[in-house]
Amino acid sequence: MKMTAALMEKLLRLAEGNALPSSSLRGDMFERMQADGILVAITHGSRKSLRVCDLGVFREYLADVYDIRDLEATHELLRQGGVERATQVELTGDSKFAPSRTFTGFLVNSYQPIDAVLAGRAISIFPPEGSFVFIADYQHFSIPEDVTVIGMENAENFRHVERQRHLFAQYQKVLFVSRYPQNQSKDLLAWLSLIPNRYVHFGDFDLAGINIFLSEFHRHLGGRASFLIPSDIEQRLANGSRKRYDDQYAKFHDLHCDIPELQALIHLIHQHHRGYDQEGYIDK
Repeated sequence: MKMTAALMEKLLRLAEGNALPSSSLRGDMFERMQADGILVAITHGSRKSLRVCDLGVFREYLADVYDIRDLEATHELLRQGGVERATQVELTGDSKFAPSRTFTGFLVNSYQPIDAVLAGRAISIFPPEGSFVFIADYQHFSIPEDVTVIGMENAENFRHVERQRHLFAQYQKVLFVSRYPQNQSKDLLAWLSLIPNRYVHFGDFDLAGINIFLSEFHRHLGGRASFLIPSDIEQRLANGSRKRYDDQYAKFHDLHCDIPELQALIHLIHQHHRGYDQEGYIDK
């Protein structure tokens, strides 16, 4: 039986001496408890309830059979979620007892030193070529307000930021963040929501790429977020991928927004019936 906060609540009520309807105590765990004499049935006419025979034995049984050594603490562990695995081992002996993301945070990169503060300590973001910095404690990570955050949709662009710096000449200081791996994207958005900095999204120039920006970033960040549109994008689109456009058309053909420059880009994509991948802007 899967260990959940709701299950722990039932076990807590039983541990407090309460009788619970048998209809709410179904599954292998409770069938075994009845077979082992830990739970006994109480009938009230057509209704049947279950209660614990001996409260002390009940807690010893949970510890021996199900590794639930502290019922109250285990309930709180499951209720909160995201508890460190070391705590899970202490309470249950199993580091995977409750779902937990070990690596929370996101990757950052820069082609120039960027001053930052992480957990109260001053640091400089300027990783050597071919490496990145992973910010795990993003809740306590801050950068100066004059730094523009550039969100990279694709991994290759994020790796080779130096070879694209001509695209960002208008920004005095830039810090690049990666949207991938996607299971980190909520951490990235949570951090962006905490800081006042301007956010510029650099993604694929197709309908799906624009939808990612609108639904995942602009929706939450509002006017602080913009979509990077290079000056030569129409020329690039003219030589882009027709297949990319055709594959996305059914799902995104009615995509529109109230941002004039972005709506103009959507119009160009429909006009040329093509999309263009951002990797094309990496200097060879």
